[in-house]
Amino acid sequence: MKKYAGFILIALLSSTFTLLGLKYLQKSDTTDKQIVINHLKNNDTLTQNLQNVNYTNNQASNDSKIPDFREVVKKTKNAVVHVRNTRYIQQYQPYYFGYREGPIYKQEGTGSGVIISPDGYIVTNNHVIKGANEIEVTLDNKQTYKAEVIGTDPNSDIAVIKINAQNLPYLTFGDSDAVELGQWVLAIGNPYNLGTTVTSGIVSAKSRDLKGNKHIDNFIQTDAVVNPGNSGGALVNTDGQLIGINTMIFSMNGSYIGYSFAIPSNVVRKVADDILEFGSTQKGVLGIKAAELNGEIAKKLHIPQTEGVYIYEIEKGTGADKAGLEVGDIIIRINNIKVSSMADLLGYLKTKRPGDEIDVTIIRNGHKRHFKVKLNKNNAAYLKTLGLSIKNIDRNILKQYGVNNGVYIDRVNNRMLYQNGIRPGYVITEFNDLPIYSVDDLIDLLNNQAQKAYTIAVVSPEGRVEKYIFQ
Repeated sequence: MKKYAGFILIALLSSTFTLLGLKYLQKSDTTDKQIVINHLKNNDTLTQNLQNVNYTNNQASNDSKIPDFREVVKKTKNAVVHVRNTRYIQQYQPYYFGYREGPIYKQEGTGSGVIISPDGYIVTNNHVIKGANEIEVTLDNKQTYKAEVIGTDPNSDIAVIKINAQNLPYLTFGDSDAVELGQWVLAIGNPYNLGTTVTSGIVSAKSRDLKGNKHIDNFIQTDAVVNPGNSGGALVNTDGQLIGINTMIFSMNGSYIGYSFAIPSNVVRKVADDILEFGSTQKGVLGIKAAELNGEIAKKLHIPQTEGVYIYEIEKGTGADKAGLEVGDIIIRINNIKVSSMADLLGYLKTKRPGDEIDVTIIRNGHKRHFKVKLNKNNAAYLKTLGLSIKNIDRNILKQYGVNNGVYIDRVNNRMLYQNGIRPGYVITEFNDLPIYSVDDLIDLLNNQAQKAYTIAVVSPEGRVEKYIFQ
């Protein structure tokens, strides 16, 4: 019994010392922690970062950082419409030594549009309504109207149509030059005939020049989802302002894969205003021939500047010539817009008209200089495709030819045309049965010519009307 009592005593003593040791260590650990906390509290720099966390309010705090587009959508979606175009195509069938009329087929295409005035003017893409025999517009409230074409500009892919309605919801234009990378945007349209659809994204790039696209070189690029049927629809900012017309996507299969492209609102507004006021687009010409700088070109030119537009030719008598711009000047800014590329320059010029004065900042011999340049109208051009030099002609002279529209042929380098009797002094009045009013009209039609065959209507100085068909 005494033997077991000794073991019990040893066990009790061991337990007591263990408990005392643990208590001491816990107390020591608590003391050390308190010392550290006191040190942190007394350190001004660190205590500024200490925050009390209230978990009951944490969800509300996170929600406030998530964009909420509900009010923007309510403000804008009613001004975006569904556009349906209908074409009637008649086929011709071989019949002995000729052709006879075949059946008529109906083709339909769809897209979107944006109401820009309460009395029914709508902007859309030209390719949405191109070749249409009938155009039908459906509002967000399902009301349907017949639309008429007011005017088109194939070069910028913008068209203005109108419906007979009043007091319509409409969008106001925002300033696309003020758009910044990373800002939130909404794309509103009617993809796949689903009805009004809203997607969101950010601005991924500005002044995007898509290689292979001949006409539009200053797209706004976004990652908002856009699909077939969105063409002509609205790209809006979080204030509900129109900052672009959705036009294109990059795709291998015809559907969205990551990037979409919109025509900037400043270009859209200018083209629409020109169509409504003049019937066609008025283009201001700077009067230079230039190239976009990069590292390789800068090295060849022995200049340090790798951004901007390098002038290699000045056209005599133009605004650039009269203002004092010279070959070798590097354009780096127009008004308040930075010019890093040709897309920046051409995109801004598309928002201006003949007669507008712009401030051009250039670098000459390493020094910045500023010039006021008055933009001219594009009065003359050489058409390599046709082998013709043409220029605009006064209306009074046109009357002497017995016509109301046309451009003057100044030089003929096309052997076929020359052999057929066309000489300098003739006036081109039509191209592919479409009237020609200016040099720009003919340039735009040639740029959009998809087929090799074309027709030209001309008038001789004696007033003789001739038409030529080229295969």
